[in-house]
Amino acid sequence: MKKEQLKKILEDISSVKIAVLGDFCLDAYWFIDESKSEISIETGQLTRPIRQQKYSLGGAGNVTNNLAAMGVRDVRAIGVIGPDPFGNEMVNIMSKTGINTRNILVQADQWSTHVYTKPYIADQEQNRIDFGNFNHLSNETADRLIEILEREAAEVDVTIINQQVVSGIHTEYLRRRIVEVIQKFPEKIFIVDSRNFSDVYTGAYRKMNDNEAAKLCGLKKDPDDMVLYSEALDAARMLYKRYRKPVFITRGSRGSLIADESGVSEVFGLMIISKIDSVGAGDSFLAGSASALAAGYPMNVAAEIGSFVAGVTIQKLFQTGTASPDEILHLGQDPDYIYSPELAEDIRQANYLPDTEIEIVSKWKGQLQLKHAIFDHDGTISTLREGWELIMGPMMMKAVLGDKYKDADEALYQKVQTRVNEFIDRTTGIQTLVQMKGLLDLIREFGCVPEAQMLDEFGYKKIYNEELLKMVKEREKKLLRGELSQDDFSLKNAIPFLQKLYDAGIKLYLASGTDEEDVKNEARIMGYDHLFEGRIYGAVGDVTKEAKKMVLDRILDTIGESAFGKVATFGDGPVEIRETHKRGGVTVGIASNELKRFGLNESKRTRLIKAGADVIIPDFSQINQLISLLNIKR
Repeated sequence: MKKEQLKKILEDISSVKIAVLGDFCLDAYWFIDESKSEISIETGQLTRPIRQQKYSLGGAGNVTNNLAAMGVRDVRAIGVIGPDPFGNEMVNIMSKTGINTRNILVQADQWSTHVYTKPYIADQEQNRIDFGNFNHLSNETADRLIEILEREAAEVDVTIINQQVVSGIHTEYLRRRIVEVIQKFPEKIFIVDSRNFSDVYTGAYRKMNDNEAAKLCGLKKDPDDMVLYSEALDAARMLYKRYRKPVFITRGSRGSLIADESGVSEVFGLMIISKIDSVGAGDSFLAGSASALAAGYPMNVAAEIGSFVAGVTIQKLFQTGTASPDEILHLGQDPDYIYSPELAEDIRQANYLPDTEIEIVSKWKGQLQLKHAIFDHDGTISTLREGWELIMGPMMMKAVLGDKYKDADEALYQKVQTRVNEFIDRTTGIQTLVQMKGLLDLIREFGCVPEAQMLDEFGYKKIYNEELLKMVKEREKKLLRGELSQDDFSLKNAIPFLQKLYDAGIKLYLASGTDEEDVKNEARIMGYDHLFEGRIYGAVGDVTKEAKKMVLDRILDTIGESAFGKVATFGDGPVEIRETHKRGGVTVGIASNELKRFGLNESKRTRLIKAGADVIIPDFSQINQLISLLNIKR
């Protein structure tokens, strides 16, 4: 989706009218600080002092909150609260957010506002304390809700029906009355998101997650069980046939499926590398997709907007987050998608070219006529920088601990080391600059370095690059002295492969996030710079942007023609694969073992397939088969 298209959708969304009938809940976050704990005189037990408390809307409230945050100016809440302080807090939050609360009813008897209280010690959530589990909605209150629903449904563009809890408003009596209202307005869109009663609401669109969809289709799934793509696909078809109304099925990081009269289609998941909190993601998706439908957009566009909204909110911790138009635009104008997650995570599904280690991930249409070949440098051709993790790990440890690095107690040191190692493992293959942004989050998480003393991501990247360059320079010296050879620092058959492409008349480009002068120097020392005929690109000093992405854009813009069938990119990192995939070029993922310089690295394979690789190879050992596959004339 192009930036201008996304801006137009967000503008159109602002003028729609949406009503939300459902289980309005409040999420309470209580942060306990045991440093102020004391013994209770009454019980003799330690108290749990609350240092900070936060309240945010949950359930149907989170849906309305997301709608308002997205810029929908007319959001109408229809629900029930109790005669208690929590209900007052909920209404105050909604009113301040711009949500219309005139239809929030108070039931005086047998009703408490639904509250999920989440006590935290440090970053660990303790046992939750819930209010509202014993609620019982009276038929009188239900009738008042139906009167309101019928009035509002006639005026709004979309009505959302939210069912969050068994003890909420959705009694058997109210469910039956809601269906009657839906049938009165066959031209209107009603979208139901129901944990327990999806089958009931005849005439409505449905939104559900894949686990809920599988259960509705008779599959036995525990809440944490994975639902395979094939199972979700079958469920989408079955549920559309059952309901005869469109269905959204969300699959977390694996994207979503939509089923309507045109069949079943897929919206890819988003690559999010920061720490996430998925609580409320379904509500965010629902708000985004419902608002796009209300503005007249089709199902696939609605699902993509829902995905963008959820992608923003899951990155907001200790809150049921929302997404502003600017945040949605920032994420959605150039998103990074996850492709073929099941295949990426299960090598047993791999499909190989006969008698080779060349894995075919996706087949291109038509015959290739390659004119240009773009090569990543480190890990694709050269292994001069192998072992970067051994540089980044200690560097991050020092950055997180600051002045406490030398005298931190063992418990703190081990905790930081564990988090740093986990972070590097999770973000391997991601841009260095993005990793440094994640480092800033780690520094803040441990609180050993005052904010005023922290560098920005560019400053930390500079420190890391300087340390890495020291290692590279020592290896270069050994090459120049003849102590080590070209073969000791290059992937198996990488250089002969370059030579064959060069001899075939294909223009070669070298792309690196390393400073341009450094990569030119390394290519010269390794003895293959002449094959690129000056087309060697690296970072040129703009520290405000990600170097590798800029380099790929420069090269592809220089080529200047349609990439389909004419451009192939070879790389071991997601950036070059992803950016070429966006332009329609052929992508060959190099899942290299940089230490051995041959053989498959399964972790790289996973990352590269998710980034959009068409082909996966461990190295260039099978030159002839690869050349034949790419239709290169020798």
